[in-house]
Amino acid sequence: MSVKYTPVQWNNNKYIYDAVMLVGVALFLYVFLYAAPGILSHERPINPQVHNARAFGACAFVMLTVILCIGPLARLDKRFLPLLYNRRHFGVMTVFVALTHASYILNWYFAFSSSDKFEALLFANTSYSQLAGFPFEAFGIFALLVLVILAATSHDFWMKFLTPPVWKRIHYLIYPAYLSVVAHVSLGILQDQQNHALTVIFIGGAVLVGVLHLMAALQERRADAATVATAADWIDICDVSEMSDGFAKIRLLPEGDRVAVYLNSGTLSAISNACAHQNGPLGEGRIIDCLVTCPWHGFQYDVTSGRSPAPFTEKVPTYNLRLDGTRVQVDPAANPPGTYVEPVPVPGMSTQDLPA
Repeated sequence: MSVKYTPVQWNNNKYIYDAVMLVGVALFLYVFLYAAPGILSHERPINPQVHNARAFGACAFVMLTVILCIGPLARLDKRFLPLLYNRRHFGVMTVFVALTHASYILNWYFAFSSSDKFEALLFANTSYSQLAGFPFEAFGIFALLVLVILAATSHDFWMKFLTPPVWKRIHYLIYPAYLSVVAHVSLGILQDQQNHALTVIFIGGAVLVGVLHLMAALQERRADAATVATAADWIDICDVSEMSDGFAKIRLLPEGDRVAVYLNSGTLSAISNACAHQNGPLGEGRIIDCLVTCPWHGFQYDVTSGRSPAPFTEKVPTYNLRLDGTRVQVDPAANPPGTYVEPVPVPGMSTQDLPA
């Protein structure tokens, strides 16, 4: 996005990402509708409208499961980082698939009611005190409303307008929404089918999401424990011989922030590890022409000043560095975002001597 919040030009990565996503949705719907309908094992024969509704509902659930798996997978293995690129497109497409599912439901189950179909949806079943016959539609309505809100606020304008902390808290609603989808699908299948294979599949998807998030959290905790810094005037990062040109060493500071220290053509620079866009890990990006590119969404920053190149205006904090012999050390007190810091030259290191 530009500083005026207008879309940047499309590129091959965007085309490929969205094309693969659309092909995946079409393939899932084809398999569900035509290739393997027997797996549903309905207690009663169903008509095409209901079958279509369930196909789009199942597709939305699978898409939501994949979306929630991408984050922890990228933290566990950097090879999954490209999947984070344009993940918001994935989320918006999920909303359209979910709305199609809801449209089929409304226009079949409730279209012939004597009352308004929306009123019938909300009040036709109020058996909230029992499991058998529980109005599972309530879970679906909640999840759909949340997904619509998240899609509507996915544009960078809303993060700027609401501020990143508020925006992030709103988007954490994806987790209760996902649990509501699990409850909605599981209770719906429980009431209508004798074969509960799909119930197991849906609950298995939810368990997979939970396990991946737990694994990612544990890995991050172990990494923090291995790199935790004690309060001091200067924090030891590493020996300069351990650094690779164009890449960073990431260190957890006493106040809980992370610093990314880069070796760039024989000089050292340090900026915050958190991208100003969505706190992406800048330390996992590589420097090209003094600019590091965030691996999440492609935002760039000059490692000497923490500033995005014009006309962009994003800024991140910088840090002061020094060399104690061959040890790289950083001052844990961050400079204001966008503050230029003179790079620290590494004595005796030329561009020909840089590690690969």
